[in-house]
Amino acid sequence: MRWTIPNTLTVLRLLAAPGVAIMFLYFHRPWADWLALSLFVGAAITDWFDGYLARLWKQESKFGAMLDPIADKAMVVIAIMVITGYNGMNPWLILPATLILFREVFVGGLREYLGAKSGLLKVTRLAKWKTTAQMIAIAVLFLGTGFEYLNGVAMQGMTPDQYVEAVNAGTADPIRACGKRDCASYANLVGIWLLWVAAFLTMVTGWEYFVKSLPFLREDK
Repeated sequence: MRWTIPNTLTVLRLLAAPGVAIMFLYFHRPWADWLALSLFVGAAITDWFDGYLARLWKQESKFGAMLDPIADKAMVVIAIMVITGYNGMNPWLILPATLILFREVFVGGLREYLGAKSGLLKVTRLAKWKTTAQMIAIAVLFLGTGFEYLNGVAMQGMTPDQYVEAVNAGTADPIRACGKRDCASYANLVGIWLLWVAAFLTMVTGWEYFVKSLPFLREDK
């Protein structure tokens, strides 16, 4: 393997994937949320730069082509695992997350079965949009988990109704708001909507890969 800048960026993105989860082991919240968000966004940016630089400098390699989709999937899968863990069993979040994970496992298994022939399943433009949508949705959801933790600290164990009464009575400080709703609500709502969009694109691209692979899955007569 040649240690070109594009290949180095891809390796760093792969290493950043478990780093997102490690942030919650070594740092207290909300610092863990902000650091995980920064690491994830930084790694997502390298996803565009490594391919662009490889084409610009004519440094495309088999190693980079192999590792790039693995790094993307590792980032998405680990980040989704962390986010769903800190957001509880919200079905509106769990369902699109399940669809995304199912597709990634299915396509990964399909490519493994096809072996050398899997190279014929070219990455489409829609698949690139899918990855972009996944990463934007996850980044917004990480933002929401950080704000939600700050909200919980401000409420000090009170329910939302009790907290409103305490604020009105002057015994609690109001949460810094984004208009009429708190910032966590906005971030979580937008993040979940984006994750549903990403899940839809993910399933469409998964179906495309399956259809393209059908000629290689037919039984020999």
